Amino acid sequence: MTDSKARQAVQLHVGDALARYGFSDGHPFGRDRQEAFLSVARERDLLERVSCVEPVMGDAFQARLFHTPEYVEFVESRCREGSGYLDGGDTPAESGTYEAALTVVGTAVAAADAIMHGECRRAFQPIAGLHHAGRETASGFCVFNDCGVVVEHVRRQYGLERVAYVDIDAHHGDGVYFGFADDPGLIFADIHEDGRFLFPGTGAAEETGDGPAAGTKLNIPLTPGAGDREFFEVWGEVEDFLERHRPEFIILQCGADPLMGDPITHLRYSDQPHREATLSLASIADRHADGRLLATGGGGYNRKNIGLAWNAVLEALIDSVK
Repeated sequence: MTDSKARQAVQLHVGDALARYGFSDGHPFGRDRQEAFLSVARERDLLERVSCVEPVMGDAFQARLFHTPEYVEFVESRCREGSGYLDGGDTPAESGTYEAALTVVGTAVAAADAIMHGECRRAFQPIAGLHHAGRETASGFCVFNDCGVVVEHVRRQYGLERVAYVDIDAHHGDGVYFGFADDPGLIFADIHEDGRFLFPGTGAAEETGDGPAAGTKLNIPLTPGAGDREFFEVWGEVEDFLERHRPEFIILQCGADPLMGDPITHLRYSDQPHREATLSLASIADRHADGRLLATGGGGYNRKNIGLAWNAVLEALIDSVK
């Protein structure tokens, strides 16, 4: 595919308003993470090969697609005060955080709409994938769960019955898993560091969904120190799982924190799992979902690794539409 057609097929959702989602005073989830990605994208001339789209601020209605009204009001009120935490001590309630979190949500919804309307086939939003936030709580640097919001949005707005969420962040996507644990319409697959060694402590292989959703969730924990070989040994399970369930829309949470050298995790990937997983999911999306693939950045606390992993994803999205 020509670069002109690739630009039409792949959207990149970035901008100053998204970069504001983060925390101050040396917090691991700082506001420099988007630029760590963009600086490498510029070096590789990738920005000229995609359509760059400005962020869109969402609203409380969108947040309430996944979260309870009481929780959304709590976040707004606590962030207006601008002090304390939204959870037990990981996620600060800083002034502006409510608006920044709504921008993550609104941009993710806009990206999903662009895919559903045929304006593009793939989209990537690096500052997104806030997979720890639960329906009633913040957690692990995550205020509003944009992935959960998108799942609810595309099902309600477009009548989709099977949405797949695939998570390769080092941490288990517990907010998404437990938010849809008994929902058979959310196909969930997550490769992560074993919860016995890493926050949030969930994601055991036995967690396969509850009640009517039993068997629609796949959790694959890896031991600390696992690298590319261990990832690729189990990736085929994810592919087979998705093929069986034939998703109509795929969300990828591609946190950069499994790469070797992350300061708060213990996996040892190169950037190859991110590239190959993206290419694989794009192929599955082409077979079952009219090409619909939305990638979200997720975690990652080593700035060099953010540049490597997220640009591997972006380049794979571009290559997948050639």
